[in-house]
Amino acid sequence: MLAPERRTRADIFAAVAIAVTVVVAAIVVWARADATGTDSVVATAAAPSVTAATTLPTGLRELWHAADGSSSRALVSGNVAVTGDDGTVSGRDPRTGEQLWWYRRDMPLCAVQSQYGAVIATYRDQRGCSQSVMLEADTGQRRVARSSYMDDAIRVTGDGTYLLALGPERLEMWRSDLVRTLEYGYVDAPVNPDTQPRTGCALHSAASSSSRLAVLERCPGDTTERLTVLNPAPKEATDPEEYGSHVLTAPGAESPEVRVVAVSDNKVAVYYPPTEPTATGLGLPARLVVHDGNGNELATYPLAAPWTDQTTLTRIGSAVYVFTGDSLIALHTSTLQPVWTVPDALGTPALMAGRLLVPVPDAVLAVDAGDGSTVERIAVQRSDYTGGTITSAVLGQTVFERRDGVLYALG
Repeated sequence: MLAPERRTRADIFAAVAIAVTVVVAAIVVWARADATGTDSVVATAAAPSVTAATTLPTGLRELWHAADGSSSRALVSGNVAVTGDDGTVSGRDPRTGEQLWWYRRDMPLCAVQSQYGAVIATYRDQRGCSQSVMLEADTGQRRVARSSYMDDAIRVTGDGTYLLALGPERLEMWRSDLVRTLEYGYVDAPVNPDTQPRTGCALHSAASSSSRLAVLERCPGDTTERLTVLNPAPKEATDPEEYGSHVLTAPGAESPEVRVVAVSDNKVAVYYPPTEPTATGLGLPARLVVHDGNGNELATYPLAAPWTDQTTLTRIGSAVYVFTGDSLIALHTSTLQPVWTVPDALGTPALMAGRLLVPVPDAVLAVDAGDGSTVERIAVQRSDYTGGTITSAVLGQTVFERRDGVLYALG
């Protein structure tokens, strides 16, 4: 009969060392997990339904305000107003500003956007602005999340069908479940090498529709900007499908101020700044150049004045409106031709009771969407306004203005 094994002091030390190693490893995994440092408080019940306004207000006063430094525009989704600041995204009661839910992470908040009756928040980790989560607007419940390599700074926009996440070296298109439909530009670890049509390009601006993605980029060897038109959802997300790519040759195409303004199903509008007179000819005014769905130039429309770096676009249904820095221009829904202008505007409009509400000094203009004529002037007293771009939204009887990194509710 074999004698029973005896534990030595060395065996005990080895067992303790193994146990400590396991505990430390578990702590490291827990500390690095995505759920760590996340504080998610969902609403106890869905936000109450908001009834759309049928009449315009006779005046507007401030109801509440909240910090909103991470959003790029005034956001409403479902039945809540949305703010993003200091790592926290909040769904708020539109009348009182009360937080109905919030989602907080101990990471910098890169972007906040709303679409699909949801709120999309993107956070920065060691791989850039790579951590995105989609939250149910009325409750704050998490729908889906995604993680991928991205630039350290991105802008997220929506066209009603897709989301576009644009950085200076790379962009992605996402569908309604945050699954990537396209990656374009720099690829960190390509599954299939040599699938990108060009490398080393700087992505300067982009816009999308349900059928076209237009990118303005400067590539090695190009002396001016290049306009590339892509399928936003090719067969393989890692294999871009081009409809056309053209180095722009019009005067001013070398300027960093050239940018994609808007995209429809088969048109792309590009802004050109004015050019200086030359020894052989006069300078050109600022202009909007419309290209077809393959990037070929179709028409040029002179503009009354140059656009500033505050230029902001907003879509309301199929309509496209551009705030130029000092006026609001409506673009034709199919041709993207400028059709009317509201001068002395302070930002982008929102729709209320069948009228466009356009922010102007000390007031909001109620404008006919068909011809841009003013129907009514509604007085507004804006606190702490320093002259920045105002983006507008409407939810029920409440008008929202985002300015200077703060969301203001007016009623």
